[in-house]
Amino acid sequence: MSSLASMASVSKSLIFFLLSTLSIFPTHPHPLDPLTPAEFTKVQSIVNNSYPKKNHSVAFHYVGLEEPDKTAILSWLEGSATKTPPRQAFIIARINQITHEIIADLPGHKIISDEVYGGYGYPVLTFDEQIAANAMPFKYTPFLESIRKRGLKVEEVVCTSFAIGWYGEQRRNRRVVRVLCNYLDGSVNLYMRPIEGITVTVDLEEMKILGFVDRSTVPVPKADGTDYRESSPELPIGSLLKGISIRQSDGPSFTIDGHTIRWDNWDFHLGFDARAGPIISLASIFDLQKQKFRKVLYQGFLSEVFVPYMDLNEEWYYRVFFDAGEYGYGLCAVPLEPLRDCPENAVFMDAYVADHNGTPVNMSKIFCIFERYAGDVMWRHTETAIPGKVIREVRPEVTLVVRMVSTVGNYDYINDWEFKQSGSIKVTFHGVKARFGSEIGYTEEKKMHILVGLTGLLEVRGSMYTHTDQIKEEAYGTLLAENTLGANHDHFFTYHLDLDVDGDANSFVRSQLRTTPVADDLLPRKSYWRAVSETAKTESDARIKLGEAQGDLLVVNPNKRTDMGNVIGYRLIPGSSAAPLLSDDDYPQIRGAFTKYNLWITPYNKSEKWAGGLFVDQSRGDDTLARWSLRHA
Repeated sequence: MSSLASMASVSKSLIFFLLSTLSIFPTHPHPLDPLTPAEFTKVQSIVNNSYPKKNHSVAFHYVGLEEPDKTAILSWLEGSATKTPPRQAFIIARINQITHEIIADLPGHKIISDEVYGGYGYPVLTFDEQIAANAMPFKYTPFLESIRKRGLKVEEVVCTSFAIGWYGEQRRNRRVVRVLCNYLDGSVNLYMRPIEGITVTVDLEEMKILGFVDRSTVPVPKADGTDYRESSPELPIGSLLKGISIRQSDGPSFTIDGHTIRWDNWDFHLGFDARAGPIISLASIFDLQKQKFRKVLYQGFLSEVFVPYMDLNEEWYYRVFFDAGEYGYGLCAVPLEPLRDCPENAVFMDAYVADHNGTPVNMSKIFCIFERYAGDVMWRHTETAIPGKVIREVRPEVTLVVRMVSTVGNYDYINDWEFKQSGSIKVTFHGVKARFGSEIGYTEEKKMHILVGLTGLLEVRGSMYTHTDQIKEEAYGTLLAENTLGANHDHFFTYHLDLDVDGDANSFVRSQLRTTPVADDLLPRKSYWRAVSETAKTESDARIKLGEAQGDLLVVNPNKRTDMGNVIGYRLIPGSSAAPLLSDDDYPQIRGAFTKYNLWITPYNKSEKWAGGLFVDQSRGDDTLARWSLRHA
C-alpha cells in the first residue's frame, strides 16, 4: 500500500523579477544557491579550527546552506535591500559524541552560533559510519560461526545497517544501529535472499559490537529467478519495442544561469540539499496579459518519507524508516544514466555534499533537466457550428522536467518536478501514482497535483513456507516464492510547500459542492448544487483527511481579484491517498504522527522544515509537524 501526505505552509509575499543576463554561469551568486565545493572546504576548516582534531572527535552529519531569512530574500529580489543576504552554512556535527548545531559565516570564516543539542534524537547517519558498522560482523567470531552453521559462504554475505527507532525506552545515550545480512551466491539481488535470525547491534561512535543474537534458522530463499539485470537470461520480461529518439535540432528552449532555470513562461531556482534532495524556490510564471511575472511558490521540497513495516518478528518490528531524516534523501541520490534515466535532449547538473570528515564530495549527474513531449494534448477545440467553416485549434502538451533519483536501500525513488505551459506544477514519484500539478486558467485559478510512487526491489523475509496452504498464523505479508514473504508496509511522502500566490496575504480555503433544495414550487427542478467556501481560521481548521473531505483545496490571495472580481488562488490536487492504520499510541505512529492528515497548513516558520523533526534517529515524536500544529490550533 502506498500513501501520500502533504504539508503546505502559507507564507509572506515574494516579488520576482526577470534577470536580463542569460548564461550557463551566474553573473552574481544567488543567495539560495547550494554550497560550492570551496564553501564546503571552508566549513570544514572553520569547524576543525574551532575543534582541533588532537583534542576533539569531529564528525559532520549535515552541512548545507543556512538560508537567509525570507524577508531578506524578498528585499533582495525587490532591489530594496542595501546589501546581499549573508552567505552562511548550517552544520550538524557530533563533537566528542555530543550533537552541535553550528552556523558559520563563510565570508568572515568564523562560527557565529554553536548550540549543543540536548533533546531526544540524533542526526542523519553518515555513509562512512554505516559502512564501518556493516563490516563489524565479519570480525566477530560468533557471527562467522552462525554463517558457517547455515552452510553459507562468508564471502557471499552482505550486511546493511538499520536505524533502531524508539519503543518507549526512557533514555538512550548511544547511537546504535542493528546490522542485518543478506546472501548473494548466484544473484545480485541481495534483498531477495535475507539471512533471517541473526542480529548484530553496533555502537556507531565507539564502533564496537554491543550485542549479538542468533535466534532462529530458516532457509535462505533461492537465487533462481531473482536477477533483475536486463542481461540476465532468466529475466521474465522482454521488449520488442523499437528505439525512440527525442532530439531538439535547435537546442533546448530553457536556459540555465547558475541554478536559475528559465523556460517558456516559467522562472525558478533549483537547489540541492543533502537531506531533501531537489529544492524548487522562487517559482513564478509570466502573465502575457499583465506583462509581468506572477508569484506561485516560494519554496517546495520533500520533507520526509515515512516507511513503517508491519512485520512484528524480532528482526523486523523496528523496521520503520524515515528516509530523509535518518538516511538523507539527497545523500542517497545516484548518478543518472543518459538515454536510460533521462532522454537524449536532457541537460545534466552535478551536486555536492560533505562526507563524514567534512570534505566536499562531487555527486555527478544528480539532476537532469529536459523538455518532454509524449504526444499529449494541452488544449484543443474543433468548431463545426459556423456555416461553411471548420475551425480546429490544437496545442501540444510540452513540459519541462527536473529529475532526481534517490536510492534508499532497496527502493529507487524517481522524483520529478514538472512545469507546464498552462501554469501547472506536477510533482511525481514514479511507480505508484499520486498527483500534484498546476494550471493558471482564465478564471485565475492555479492548480498543483502530487503523484507519488516508487520502483526498485521489494524487501522480503525468509520463512519456512513453500506454499500458502502451510500458513496457519499471522505471516505479516504475502508468500511470493518458496521461503520468501513480501512484508506489508506503507510509504508516506510529505512535502513542504511554501506557497506565495500573487503576494503574501494568503489564506487556505476549502470549497465544497453542496446539494441545495429548490424552495420555489414554480421552478421545474427540485435541487441543484452550489459551491460553498470556508476559509480556515486556525490550523485545526486546515487539517485535511482526503477521504473525508470532498471539494477543492485552495490557497488564495483574498486581497487580489480578477477583472471580474473573482478570487485568485492555487488549487492543490492530490491523487489517490490513504490514511495510516496504526494506532495513535503505537511508537512508530507517534514519531510519524504527521501522516495522520493529508494536508496541514501552518504559519511560515523558517525552522519548521522537516515534518519528522530535525533529529529523527531514535526520536520520540516531540518535534514534528503534528506537534508544531498544536501551537496555533
